[in-house]
Amino acid sequence: MIGEWLATPVDPERVHEVGFAVSWHARIMVLGWGFLAPVSVLIARFFKVLPGQDFPRELDTQFWWHTHWIGFTGVLLLTIFGVGLLLPDASGDSWHGRLGYCVLTLVFLQVALGIFRGTKGGPTAPSSDGSFRGDHYSMTPWRTLFEACHKSLGYLLLLLSSVVIVLGLWDANAPNWMWIVIGAWWALLICAAFALQLKGLAVDTYQAIWGPDPSHPGNKIPPKGWGMRRIEQERGDYVRRD
Repeated sequence: MIGEWLATPVDPERVHEVGFAVSWHARIMVLGWGFLAPVSVLIARFFKVLPGQDFPRELDTQFWWHTHWIGFTGVLLLTIFGVGLLLPDASGDSWHGRLGYCVLTLVFLQVALGIFRGTKGGPTAPSSDGSFRGDHYSMTPWRTLFEACHKSLGYLLLLLSSVVIVLGLWDANAPNWMWIVIGAWWALLICAAFALQLKGLAVDTYQAIWGPDPSHPGNKIPPKGWGMRRIEQERGDYVRRD
């Protein structure tokens, strides 16, 4: 019957039997990396300009920023707690363990990058001398490097954590329903990302904050990140710049 099949381990030749620590480790990590992390990335990529926002008259809505850092603060705390559940028994002898420690290392690297991302600058956050200079507003080499590393590591973490989750499900011989629920959720996120990308909602961060005025220094260089959309002030619509 369907109910029995859903409750059956994916490998019927093995027993699905895990203890308290392993079961809660799995729940916490799936919550953090399977659900919270991809949603935080999705919002940061596609909701810098909100539906109904009077752009470019209304700029720098920080919904995406607050959601992103609060979401990943939650992911970080869940990750530390989830790993702590298995210490000191976590040996890292399996591929799930090895790649899991890689994820943990990259997470702390992302935290360090975020702390040292540089100053903002611009009309809303001028420097101490009253000028608009700032790493982000002026798009200094450091800010350019930060954006390249932060975004690349972010997408790498999503991919790597997904592999770790799949390996964990296999090692635990998880029942079929777990595979289906997680797989369906990821499929939904991928479809949503494709739809939002096709609608042109991956707006360049710089323009979402300061607008399309060509006098802003960051508007004189190509947008940072693959598939990002730049708004032409004179046309007022979205165009892709690869």
